[in-house]
Parts: sequence; C-alpha cells; structure tokens
Amino acid sequence: MTIKTIAIVGGGTSGWLAANHIGRVLKDNPELSITLIESPAIPIIGVGEGTVPSIRKSLSSFGISESEFINSCDVTFKQSIKFVNWLDRTKHGNNNFYHHLFDMPSLFGEDLTPYWLINPKEHFADLVSSQHAVCEENKAPKFITTPEYSGVTGYAYHLNAAKFAMLLAKNATERFNVEHVHATVNDVSFGIDGSIHSLLTDKGELTFDFYIDCSGFESIFLAKRFDVPFIDKSQQLFVNTALVTQVPTQNFEKIPPFTIATAHKAGWIWDIALTQRRGTGFVYSNDHMSNAEAEDKFDQYLGGKLAELTPRKIPMKVGYRQQFWVKNCVALGLAQGFLEPIEATSILLTDFSARFLAERFPSDKDDIDYLAKRFNETVSQAWERVVEFAKLHYCLSDRSDSAFWRDNRSDKTIPEGLKQRLKMWRNFIPIAEDFPSKFEVFNRENYLYVLYGMKYFTRPTYSNAEVDKRVVQHLAKMKLLKSKMISELPEHRELLDKIRLYGLQSI
Repeated sequence: MTIKTIAIVGGGTSGWLAANHIGRVLKDNPELSITLIESPAIPIIGVGEGTVPSIRKSLSSFGISESEFINSCDVTFKQSIKFVNWLDRTKHGNNNFYHHLFDMPSLFGEDLTPYWLINPKEHFADLVSSQHAVCEENKAPKFITTPEYSGVTGYAYHLNAAKFAMLLAKNATERFNVEHVHATVNDVSFGIDGSIHSLLTDKGELTFDFYIDCSGFESIFLAKRFDVPFIDKSQQLFVNTALVTQVPTQNFEKIPPFTIATAHKAGWIWDIALTQRRGTGFVYSNDHMSNAEAEDKFDQYLGGKLAELTPRKIPMKVGYRQQFWVKNCVALGLAQGFLEPIEATSILLTDFSARFLAERFPSDKDDIDYLAKRFNETVSQAWERVVEFAKLHYCLSDRSDSAFWRDNRSDKTIPEGLKQRLKMWRNFIPIAEDFPSKFEVFNRENYLYVLYGMKYFTRPTYSNAEVDKRVVQHLAKMKLLKSKMISELPEHRELLDKIRLYGLQSI
C-alpha cells in the first residue's frame, strides 16, 4: 500500500527538523501530505542551544537564509568548545583548558601531530590550527562579505532553541506545505498487523499511513505503546541531572565564539553566549553530588545570583531505545534517547537521523521492513559511537579530586570499543582507517583535538633531529596565517551587528 499521509507528533527542534528534511526530499510528490501535530499543553524543553557544523548543510538545503536565521534566532557563531579544568589543576594549572576546534588540523597538508608529540609544550590545537588563536581573540569565523553558509574558518551556531523551532516551523509550512495542527494525542489505535492505525486526540481520531514520534522524553509511541526496551548508559556516562538558567547580558559585552565547558568535581557547566543572554547549565551526577551542593556550586559560578535567575532542574535518563523504527513508526530526537549535552549531541543525532530517514523514506508499506532494519542498525551504531566519544572526555582526565573522576577512569565503565582504540592509540597516532564506518558522527579530527588536548601521549614516531623542512615550512605558514586572521577578521559581536543591519551575501 502506498504511503500518502505522514504524521509528525511533537514540535520543537526535532519535530520541525524532521518536517523540513522530509518535506525537502518529498516535496515533488503531489499525492503525499505531511502533518505536524503539536500539543499546546506540552512545553518545549528549549535548552539545546549548541550545534555542530553539519547543521549548516541542513539549513542551506532547507532554503533558509543564513541572515534570517541569525537575526531571528539570536544566533552567535560557534567555532569550538573550550574545555576548562578538565585536567588536574595542581599539575596543569588553575583554569587549564583546551579547544575542540571546528577547523581541520594541519591546514597546509603536513600532519603536525608527530611534531607535537616530541614538543608538547604548547596547546595541540594552537600548533595545528590558526582557529585556536581566532577563538582566543574573540574573532568571528567570516566577514560580512563572505557568502551565506561559507566561512574563513569552520563554524556552527549557538541559538535560541524556541525561536529556532519557530523558524523551522515557518519554513516547513510555507516552503514544503507541512500542515500544522494543534492537538493533544491521548492514545493510538492499532491495525491487525500491529502497526499504528490512528491517533486518538482531543480533536478527534486522526488517521495516517506513517508516524514519526517526536514527543520528547515521554516517547509516547516507542516507549509507551510499542514497549521498546531502553538501553541504559548511566554506568558509562554518569551525569544525570542538569540545573539550567539564563543570564542577561549587555550589548557591549564580548561574545565568546565558542561554548565554554567548565568541569567541576561531579560534572561540568555549559556556558553559551547569545546576543542578549547566556544560557548556562550545571550538569552533574546526583550519585556523586547532592542536589543542595549542586545548587551551591552553580550559585558560586554565577556570582551568587542563582536565586534571582529562577533555575530549572531537568532529570536526564541517559541511554537510547533498542529500536528506533517499529512497524510504521519512527522515533526522532529525545524520543530516541538522550546522552548528556557534551559536544551538542542531541541536535546532532536528531539532524543525522532525520536526514537519513528522509533520504530513505518508504514509498510503500512493503518497503518498511528492510528500511527499518537498515535504519535501526545505522542509528544504533551512531548512538554507540557518540557514547564512546562523550566518555573519552571523562576517562582521559587525570583529575583525582573526587570519586566522580576516579570512577570515570575505572575500566568497567569504559566501552569496550573505546578501550581497544585507546590501547592502539598509545602506540599509533589515529588515522582515518580507525574510523571505518561512514556513520561515525565524530571522526579522526575530533578525536585528535580531545586526545591531545587532554595530554594523551602517543609514542612519538620520530625525534627532534628528524623534523624535516616541510614541518618547519608548515609552522612558518601557520604563524603568518594566525597573524593575518587575527588582524583582519572582525570581532565577533561586530560581525553580528553588521549582519543585523546589512545581512550576508546570499548564495
């Protein structure tokens, strides 16, 4: 039977990303309709404010103007995540840090990693990329004359999640004819084959051919109606609670072009600067820190202003569903699962899954079984690799000031695949072949920045005496490029102000 009607249940970032991805791919099919059903009674969580560079490709493919996106969603540029105090302060100094940059390392073609391993005196990221200096100088990743979605350096965005969902909704309804219905889904009815037949809502019964569950943590279809088991990852990733709040800022304040992730004794704090405010979150393990101590620590970070900022407390169930596609229903976003927000994993996995679903969307119900099998295998692998990459940040730390950090280094808490890679990387620098799957969402370059940012020393492959002319020439070129970019690129807020006035060059 031909699939002609699609229901997306739930709005927010995941629902509207799905609507745009599927709407874009299927827009030329006049017989197909897409309806997004959103309950006015369910608030958007609205704390997923960080993205990764792949979101630029998605937004561009949707036909959204980057200038409109920046101006309507309080957007700032994100060129890195700056990890502060993730190493022992007695050994590496208070406020020690490293950058996980968005630029490829070793721009001029010569891999500088072997050279850094015999001369690990400076930041790895500063040696292999000019973007480290750009970030530290609070510079923007492009000029006002740079075309939309292009950059002098690699970048993603910080954004207001609620406004982002509104922009995605506007684009999906106007460009891809997605119908937007306000209704609360109370239950579903099933057909004789076990597929979902219809939705039972406060507006009556609504029948569709295919259903996409974007209902958030509730996972009203996969968890509650299909009883798909949950794969718990809390024994590998310990943080399970977040205190979140927004801090007003002034127009004259500098805007860091990166996320700041500051470690504390039982987790870390995110700090994301938008144009008018900072989004902050104190992420912690309540098995290693009491709620009262967490509030006190967060209050200290915010300069004693926590009480006046009305924080929200968000429990986080860490893990993902054993399957994401069952019968004629696919889960996306938080309905798939949740891992802590390090490295902006939530929007990343939602965008990845929604794009993959759109590109392999079934035209007929006979296509569902084999497409579902492929989707479940691929997306499960992506989730597992993200678990490993998130764990990397913790198990490499040499902090010993609390049980939280010591427990993170325990062998039994490290995924087996990551353990094998770390063992190999003691003797060999990571290469592309260490990441054989096309569905690795974090690759060699990402691992290099974290591994060597956290002082994980691979056995050097040559000595100081063997440094050749090409490396010396590369270093000289890098020095000149840093100087040029620092002197020429605009200050971050300056560029955002210009975009608000003039916009960027359209593609």
